[in-house]
Amino acid sequence: MSQVLDSQLTGTVRNLGAVLGDTIREQLGEHWLDRIEAVRKDGRKAHQGDEDAAKRVKQLFTELKNDELLTVGRAFSQFLNLANIAEQEFNSNNDQNDPIDTLFNHLDEAGIQADTFEKALDHLNIELVLTAHPTEVTRRTLIHKHSELAKCLSKVHQSEITDTHRDKIETRIAELISQAWHTEEIRTIRPTPVDEARWGFSVIENSLWEAVPDFIRELDKRFVDKFDLSIPLDVAPVKFGSWMGGDRDGNPFVTSKVTEQVLLLARKRAAKLFAKDIDFLQVELSMSDCDDALRSQVGDELEPYRALLRPLLDKLLNTHEGITEKLKGNNVDTSDWISNKEELLAPLMACYQSLQACGMTVIAQGHLQDTIRRVHCFGVHLLKLDVRQDSERHSDVFSELTRYLGLGDYGQWSEEDKQAFLLKELGSKRPLFPSTWQPSEDVQEVIDTCKVISKNGKDGFGIYIISMASLPSDVLSVNLLLKELGVTWAMPVAPLFETLDDLNAAASVTKKLFSIDWYRGYIQGKQHIMIGYSDSAKDAGAMAAGWAQYESQEALVALAEENDIELTLFHGRGGTIGRGGLPAHAAILSQPPGSLTGGFRVTEQGETIRYKFGMPILAQRSLALYASAILEALILPPPAPEQEWREAITKMAADGRDNYRQIVRHDENFVPYFRVATPEQELGKLPLGSRPAKRKPTGGIESLRAIPWIFAWAQTRMVLPSWLGTMKAVQTSLDAGKGDTIKDMLDNWPFFYSRLSMLDMVFAKAAPNISKEYDDNLVPEKLRHFGDALRSELQLSIDLLLELLDQKAVMESDPKGTVSMNIRAGYLQPLHYLQIELLKRIRLLDDEEHDATLERAMMVTIAGIAVGMRNTG
Repeated sequence: MSQVLDSQLTGTVRNLGAVLGDTIREQLGEHWLDRIEAVRKDGRKAHQGDEDAAKRVKQLFTELKNDELLTVGRAFSQFLNLANIAEQEFNSNNDQNDPIDTLFNHLDEAGIQADTFEKALDHLNIELVLTAHPTEVTRRTLIHKHSELAKCLSKVHQSEITDTHRDKIETRIAELISQAWHTEEIRTIRPTPVDEARWGFSVIENSLWEAVPDFIRELDKRFVDKFDLSIPLDVAPVKFGSWMGGDRDGNPFVTSKVTEQVLLLARKRAAKLFAKDIDFLQVELSMSDCDDALRSQVGDELEPYRALLRPLLDKLLNTHEGITEKLKGNNVDTSDWISNKEELLAPLMACYQSLQACGMTVIAQGHLQDTIRRVHCFGVHLLKLDVRQDSERHSDVFSELTRYLGLGDYGQWSEEDKQAFLLKELGSKRPLFPSTWQPSEDVQEVIDTCKVISKNGKDGFGIYIISMASLPSDVLSVNLLLKELGVTWAMPVAPLFETLDDLNAAASVTKKLFSIDWYRGYIQGKQHIMIGYSDSAKDAGAMAAGWAQYESQEALVALAEENDIELTLFHGRGGTIGRGGLPAHAAILSQPPGSLTGGFRVTEQGETIRYKFGMPILAQRSLALYASAILEALILPPPAPEQEWREAITKMAADGRDNYRQIVRHDENFVPYFRVATPEQELGKLPLGSRPAKRKPTGGIESLRAIPWIFAWAQTRMVLPSWLGTMKAVQTSLDAGKGDTIKDMLDNWPFFYSRLSMLDMVFAKAAPNISKEYDDNLVPEKLRHFGDALRSELQLSIDLLLELLDQKAVMESDPKGTVSMNIRAGYLQPLHYLQIELLKRIRLLDDEEHDATLERAMMVTIAGIAVGMRNTG
């Protein structure tokens, strides 16, 4: 069966490639198609080790003109996009492993009964926070075409389809592929934060709006069948937040005005979507029978349900139109806007209860129930916007203020003095900010952001996150800012612990916060804390970061239990291993026991949003994966590590950190090598997300964001941040006689097993021979030894991992993943050779010299390789 399905996928990719070939032939002629086909075939042979084929491809690229290289790059990038679309559609319709079935099997094996399951169900609280700061390389107009193409593939693969219908779909497929070929695939300007937010809204409209009620309906049915337990109608097991338009950490383009605009646009989109739902219900609910409660609201109306819903629809349309006018700068009356979800729920629930009472349960539990589920999930704001800001920016506010008031410089005070000042002002009833004070532009921006929070109210916001938080005063300063600027509700303030030192200090900082009476009163028994993955891995390597994150969460869970506080851990994971990414199931089941009791909150980044939630059927499956893993972890938590395991992992983490830092921080050759061996400098020109590539424009490696750091190494197939120093540390422990302990950890500790097994996927994406091509062509002779040493460690790491996992080849336990990488390999190999040729040409130009065709071709290869690797940052 598996071979048949794999053959279907390979056949689909081949067919799509042939359609693209027809498009190229039509525009450029037969000779161009022949040339590209020859490169494709030689690329596949080169991947299989044919050196003559590799030489032919490289030689051809040296002979082609710049615009011809661009054409080849576009062709192969589009081939890879089509391969991704085919695989996405294939997986969504042919995945045989149902996550809920797997969950039930595990629960049956453990003898779990309904009462235990019910307790866990009470804690099923998934919050997915959509972020745009990672590198979504595909233009949104192309994402739309790709989504349409996936729908066509799904239809054409249905078994019962007439020849006429098939011809129509295949014509549409050819049209979409031609549209994509004739569309600029590279943005000419960076997206704005508002653009990013609109994209997030579109994911909800085009996928999650349908997927969420379908997911809950299916989940509810399965739970009723298995345990006779239903998900209450007013419970939303999944909710959505966003950083798009709220994350201002290091992004000067996210301002208070942008945040306000994004909030309005989100409300506008929600009003549009709910208006469509209510309009549909108004047409459907034509019945005349109703209960007394509904009759008392509508009087003698013959169609009571329509009578109740009509004013609601008018209000939603008024909201949509009013926001449109407000965004144009016009004064509008907001009194007839929908302002909270209760205004939506009241008439919907009245209809629901009346239908139930009148024997029309099947109608109540149809589209009406789906709409009610959507209200509880999305609300009138569509999603809750988080605000994130660097701790230094808050400190700057009070430094300026205290200097103005003649109290000295807050920034120079001791932590004790800062806390004393903040707590005094938090308890004061008089205003702190003088009306005559004129803050600097940066300080005014922080103040204006808090004013926007105050003006827009609780329902539109999630939590306030403080980057680089390391002291209790970092949290208290935000509490005071919010109070002074009119925020009357207790907005959750979450410190973000992201560097290795901050993670290690997280519990002690939080303990000090919990010891402050005012703060305990403010949080009312609930605390959010964000765990950073990207920066800790960049700081100390994957092994040390992973263990620090684990220990930090473990200590925070214990602290919360000790203080009777419900702790929600917010995981700032990226999509890649180097940024803390693991498959949802493995990530959740490898967390410390007790870490999910307060809910599960996690970022979903850029391109992974599209891969997980870009189509309703994919979104349903992704949500089911999250739900099943969380319930399993709550009911059958992973074991706490044995003392022997702790000692072993602590030693390996320390060795891994030292191995990593010895190269990245302390070797004087590293930075010069990194700059020339990867397209890091060229990446800065690619108009990806709205944020700059560096936190500080003049900074070095330490200021480089984790995303381009990962991205640069992925382009050369060295994928260094995901593995550097890790297996070397494991080897040191093996040499010290810890082999039995390591085997015990692999067999019995999900955290450790997931760390090593995920390297299996990393090593499948690594290609030492490709990395060597970059070095041979771009790295000066005196630095090439550095790359050789890295590749030597990479190969030793691969060999050791295979030995520990008892495998003969990487991805042996994931044949589907192997097929996926093999399909892409023939298209990826030529793109790497092409990128190397482009880098050589670009670096021969004078500093002030630019070649637009070369730069565009470079961007195309960067985007194409990212698509082919299925990850960017």
